[in-house]
Amino acid sequence: MAILTKEEAKKILDKVLGYAKADETSVSLSGNRTGNIRYARNTVSTSGETENLALAVTAVFGKKVGSATINEFDDDSLEKTVRRAEEIARLAPENPEYVPMLGPQKYIETTAYAESTAKIDPAFRAQAAFDSIDPCSKRNLTAAGYMEDTTGFSAIANNKGLFGYNPYTSVDFSVTTRTVDGTGSGYATRDYNDVSKLSTKETTQIAMQKALASTKARALEPGKYTVILEPTAAGDLIGLMMNNLDARNAEEGRSFLSRKGGGTRLGEKFFDERITIYSDPANVEIPGSPFVGGVDGRPQEKTLWVENGIVKNMSYSRYWAQKAGVKATPPPSGFIMQGGSQSLAELIKSTRKGILVTRFWYIRAVDPQTLLYTGLTRDGTFYVENGQIKYPVKNFRFNESPVIMLNNVEALGKPVRAGGALIPPMKIRDFTFSSLSDAV
Repeated sequence: MAILTKEEAKKILDKVLGYAKADETSVSLSGNRTGNIRYARNTVSTSGETENLALAVTAVFGKKVGSATINEFDDDSLEKTVRRAEEIARLAPENPEYVPMLGPQKYIETTAYAESTAKIDPAFRAQAAFDSIDPCSKRNLTAAGYMEDTTGFSAIANNKGLFGYNPYTSVDFSVTTRTVDGTGSGYATRDYNDVSKLSTKETTQIAMQKALASTKARALEPGKYTVILEPTAAGDLIGLMMNNLDARNAEEGRSFLSRKGGGTRLGEKFFDERITIYSDPANVEIPGSPFVGGVDGRPQEKTLWVENGIVKNMSYSRYWAQKAGVKATPPPSGFIMQGGSQSLAELIKSTRKGILVTRFWYIRAVDPQTLLYTGLTRDGTFYVENGQIKYPVKNFRFNESPVIMLNNVEALGKPVRAGGALIPPMKIRDFTFSSLSDAV
């Protein structure tokens, strides 16, 4: 019962709305089947599958809002949940920022559902784990990995005629491989909607290569270096920046987009002119939901966030957009950063001296108004000279802002999917490494 069709979901939502007596009522229904397999030291440690179906009701009287949730679907339980939400709403103080619910909306169709992923079973997960563990065992390497697959749906409706339904699938896989002596470590990760695109064996081979190549790491002095960031590493920092495009934070002085003395820096050139970033829920490589879930219900549309280095849009809640008299643009759920045509290998080949970074770890904010972050490199950091990887280096602590980083671009490669986004590998000059780390 965890995965309902559009018709089945609408039948439940209509029934719940039929019980409603509030001025406004919104209902959201979601369900999923999630499976996983985990292994460490070349041995599967856990495996499982769960199903969940949940419903949330939001009732509104004037500007007084109450919500209740349930995972039972008999008629009495559904009606009791509506009454509970209404009771909470009557007792709640008024919300001065409440905005009335939307009426019917037009949503685009996305391709976030893949039948191949929906058919994953325990035997498939076991084979995926074996395909990762077996080559590591044969090379005397130790593997630790995790794969999770989800098939689900979300549906929303309200008493003003709004209705939306979205089925989706996803699979995420990551693996770390280590040498027996613990001095070499490699990492690789992949995520897709369609599991037919995933090869745990090929992904593991990348991690194996990094582990074998990263033993006997040498120490380099901290400082500013040219870096080649693999898409996973680049996405770690770019994703943090994309989560900080909120207009209210900017207008209230809490953002890198805040202007001293008041206002925002929307429309200003922040980055290298090669930087263009947009979101598009209909993109076939990273398809997203056609609507914002819960009470919101806004359609997700293709949105240009940065064009040729200029910040073109910020995200607005419906309340803040109404106050500002602008369109209520939802935040990006996934994003696409344009790049070039070069591969990661070609970026390395074009580098006279630099550091190749596999990924970052333990990232923490230092200054939200400059987006300064600190963290560590991990699982494969290498010195590059005259277009060749010369030797592994000890990991660094970095102190860097993605805003500064995107002003120091030397080259962008071909974008690939990483962490639910499309990110190019990138070569960045003057990247700040502040100290060394003994972590592998």
